[in-house]
Amino acid sequence: MAIVMIGLFFPTWTPSIIGYENSISILKQVEINGSQQEVMIRGNDYKNPVVIFVHGGPGCPEISYVRKYQDLLEQNFTIVQYDQRGAGKSYHFSEDYSKLTISLLVEDLLDLTDYIRSELETDKIILVGHSFGSFIGIKAAYQAPEKYIGYIGIGQVGDFWAGELEALEYCLLQAETQKNLLDANAIEACRESILNRREPFPRNFVWKYGGAARLINEKEDLVIGILFNPEYNLLDAIRYAAGLIVSDNRLWKEIKQSNLPEEVPELKIPCYFVSGKYDYLTPVKNAGRYLTSINAPRKEFVVFKESAHFPHFEEEEKFFSLLNELNNNWLDTY
Repeated sequence: MAIVMIGLFFPTWTPSIIGYENSISILKQVEINGSQQEVMIRGNDYKNPVVIFVHGGPGCPEISYVRKYQDLLEQNFTIVQYDQRGAGKSYHFSEDYSKLTISLLVEDLLDLTDYIRSELETDKIILVGHSFGSFIGIKAAYQAPEKYIGYIGIGQVGDFWAGELEALEYCLLQAETQKNLLDANAIEACRESILNRREPFPRNFVWKYGGAARLINEKEDLVIGILFNPEYNLLDAIRYAAGLIVSDNRLWKEIKQSNLPEEVPELKIPCYFVSGKYDYLTPVKNAGRYLTSINAPRKEFVVFKESAHFPHFEEEEKFFSLLNELNNNWLDTY
């Protein structure tokens, strides 16, 4: 019992970055838009350009394990990760989440951005939205372009239901190729629900047939991170599970009613989409079609050839090079 209690309430922190005079390594609760939210800031030099990452899900924060994949980024950028309202360490048992919406999460992100601008005394902020986080990120960039020098959508959501149908077709082909008749029939049975916009395509098929992660084990990373990394304790693990349920219940209905190409048809800042070739959680072709339709002062689309839904983790060196290129060229000078 004593060990469990220690695990539940053991203090959390993020390790210091040694050997750099201006390094920053902060993990703390910050009041964002009226709610206490967990923020992690790390980098070799806090004066470097800032990158704010908006995690996916809904309700799947990455603070517990993301250090594994951002050590290169920390060399040239100050990286901001945060657990969204009602998710992970930002879930509070006494808080009312009945009004949790994507719009509220966008407001939170804009308020977090103001906090970071003041805290780090910078106006050089690159905004990155991943997966579900691309809903939030691109809407924030649309509403307040003056706060960012550029937007990067990783696994960018576009026309949601078109993407779901694309995922079905991919998984159906894989099941038929592997002569898995049981799966093929179950996958085909989902078609009507997607065409009628009732239920999204089951994610378990996408994971099974290689459309989610190929070069990493994201689920294993998450479990190990929550249980063993210093950023989370056992109480945070409980918060994570509770927040995932809340986020699913509150946000999926809104996701199913969305159409980002209609809601965000233009951006006033440079826009860059990054997708893994094998991504069928947020299908790569769907993201490409969305980018084609966006009116922006500069836009580009890049496909990482070896990865799926997590190109910035699966091919982290390539993503590091890409971010440096963007910063050194058009993002830095726009």
